[in-house]
Amino acid sequence: VQLQASGGGLVQAGGSLRLSCTASGGTFSSYVMGWFRQAPGKDREFVACISWGGGSTFLPDSVKGRFTISRDNAKNTVSLQMNNLKPEDTAIYYCAADSKSTFMTGSPKEYDYWGQGTLVTVSS
Repeated sequence: VQLQASGGGLVQAGGSLRLSCTASGGTFSSYVMGWFRQAPGKDREFVACISWGGGSTFLPDSVKGRFTISRDNAKNTVSLQMNNLKPEDTAIYYCAADSKSTFMTGSPKEYDYWGQGTLVTVSS
């Protein structure tokens, strides 16, 4: 499975960005998909995940109400809509696929495929 993330860039605080991740190979519709981020000098942080069919999502309080995760299984894509961005959202954002779990998780250890990352920079 290969994951290709895109959509990062520079945005002012309060602005919006939409990240996309396209999968090739494997069976996308059977994977839990997640987004993580990593800021310089910090551990990788869970941002959002979505169930196989897209009916369930899970986001931590740090982004809940500002970020939305969605997927289109017909196009093998998962997206992260980010609104009201803050400087602390600055990080490299990674999409990931969990091909084994039957439940959603925010633990990066459970994800076995990772994209290359896309940089999001939020200026104050």
